[in-house]
Amino acid sequence: MISLAHVSKEYPTHSGRALVLDDVSFSVMPSQKVGILGRNGAGKSTLIRIISGAERPSSGAITRNMSVSWPLAFGGAFQASLTGLDNIRFICRIYGQSPKDAEAYVQEFSELGRYLREPVKTYSSGMRARLAFAISMLIEFDCFLIDEIMAVGDVRFQRKCHDELFVKRADRAMIIVSHDESYIRSHCSEAYILHEGRIIRGGNLDDTISIYNSLMQ
Repeated sequence: MISLAHVSKEYPTHSGRALVLDDVSFSVMPSQKVGILGRNGAGKSTLIRIISGAERPSSGAITRNMSVSWPLAFGGAFQASLTGLDNIRFICRIYGQSPKDAEAYVQEFSELGRYLREPVKTYSSGMRARLAFAISMLIEFDCFLIDEIMAVGDVRFQRKCHDELFVKRADRAMIIVSHDESYIRSHCSEAYILHEGRIIRGGNLDDTISIYNSLMQ
């Protein structure tokens, strides 16, 4: 289980402290697919980074009794001066994976070819996203974090990503944050709304989406 208890997050600004998350509490059970709906700027990416451990909350507590991925297609943790292959080897050392098998998998899946031997700082944002997604699939996490719709590459590559995550790993828990209700409806059995920093529970999925639509008007 992953549990957030009274999590808040503040950031300093020139006009004072900005409260992005305000007393957020919810839980995710093994194999459960939970969506977090919110407009752009609602704090969804902040929430997903806190769940992953990339950021710490200002207050509150997070309990992780499942292994949790970093946000999929997030390349912020790359060492930009290292090559793609060097970053793969680094991740493998952290998680105890076979570098040889990992390199072959990422080479085939990412379709980056010779660019894997180039420094990541030379990559386009799309190339970084491809590398990040492929590396994410190396580790068999119990819960995957998905930040917005994964528009990685062309339509064919997006279908490949969909199959790798939602078909082959259908038994895993997932937390999906998005402003797109249709994406949440397609992949989640339960959803919450993040509005003005607070979590709104709308009952079943249809009721939650109905409340979300009324808030967006």
